[in-house]
Amino acid sequence: MHKLARQVRFSINPFLSEDCTGYNSFASKPAGEGLAIYLELSVEIRGSLAPDTGFVVNVVDIDGNVREFVVPLFAERIKQDFSQSRHVGLFVMVELLRSAWHQLSDNFGPARLSKLSLKLNPFRRIAINSEDLEMVYFCEKFEFAAMHKLWNDEFSEPKNFEVFGKCANPTGHGHNYVVEVAIKMPATRDDFRIGDFEKTVDNELIKLLDHKNLNADVEQFGRTNPTIENIAVFAWNRLADKFPKAALHRVTVWETDKTYCTYYG
Repeated sequence: MHKLARQVRFSINPFLSEDCTGYNSFASKPAGEGLAIYLELSVEIRGSLAPDTGFVVNVVDIDGNVREFVVPLFAERIKQDFSQSRHVGLFVMVELLRSAWHQLSDNFGPARLSKLSLKLNPFRRIAINSEDLEMVYFCEKFEFAAMHKLWNDEFSEPKNFEVFGKCANPTGHGHNYVVEVAIKMPATRDDFRIGDFEKTVDNELIKLLDHKNLNADVEQFGRTNPTIENIAVFAWNRLADKFPKAALHRVTVWETDKTYCTYYG
């Protein structure tokens, strides 16, 4: 069984009667004119390989289905709300994502749609998946800068440098960390506020870690090595019961753009 994912990018101009078709799907298609609303839909398909093609499904078919059935859904609703000076709220986008699921779910032969993820901006997205279509997943990235040293007092100095390498530098070293917090909640809920979510993460996690020496300033890491694995656990424990309108789903911490760890509690 394979999972195939395809990103489909498109732009909508709320006040134009027609959107420019465009010819560069790498940027977006429809292309948008001037300042447009840019969206990116990730479509994940689960299935077995077709023996004659080696495909789960031809990505051309994914593109075609999204542009034929999904883009018009988003364009119609966004243009309608803009024309009536109505805010396009988060749960309007959730509603559109669920409508997109129903439009696409039976369009890939024996392969099945397993996940739809909509990027709202470079740091925030919503998703639904086949495991529970009644739930929506909201993810947002945050950043903090901190320094740490990886060291085990039970090891000799040579062994510490052997195991931890440059991370055992006696005076420490720094990282610009990124942490993505993902929560889940009923797809029909409409009282979730992004500002409240961000304030909780900032107060309960980011302020504790940002511009800190993790070994010296964070009590937990006086006892535990501040690896990204342990930072992810720390973040989970700080946030697990802090969202009254949602449940924490996972925490992902990037130490660099090549190294990250995800923890599900």
